[in-house]
Amino acid sequence: MVSRAIAKHVRISARKVRLVIDLIRGKKMADAQRLLAGVKKQARQNVQKLLNSAVSNAKQVQPGIADNDLYISKATADEGPMMRRFQARAMGRATTIRKKSCHITLELDRIKNNGE
Repeated sequence: MVSRAIAKHVRISARKVRLVIDLIRGKKMADAQRLLAGVKKQARQNVQKLLNSAVSNAKQVQPGIADNDLYISKATADEGPMMRRFQARAMGRATTIRKKSCHITLELDRIKNNGE
C-alpha cells in the first residue's frame, strides 16, 4: 500500500527543498516529524505540510492504520517552471532574475513485519 502526496509549483528552489527531504527519506513517520520540528530551513514548512497530507491520504485508504506503521519510502523535489523577471542595470541594460519553483513528492509505505 503506497500513499502519495504531491505539491506542485511551490515557490522555493528544488535545491533548498532537497536539503530537508534528504534528512527524512527512509525514516519512520514519528522520526521524520521529530526531525522536521528541529530543522531551521525555509522549506521545512512545505515539507511538513505535505507529510501531514500524505498521512491523511494513507488513513483514508486504510482507516485503521497507525502512524507508527508508516515510513517515507520515496521523497523527491523536481524543478518546476521558472518565472523570469527583469531588473534594470547600468547603461540601459537589463538582467534576468529567475524565480524558481519546484514540485515535491512524498510517498509513504507500510512497514513490513516478519509475519506478513
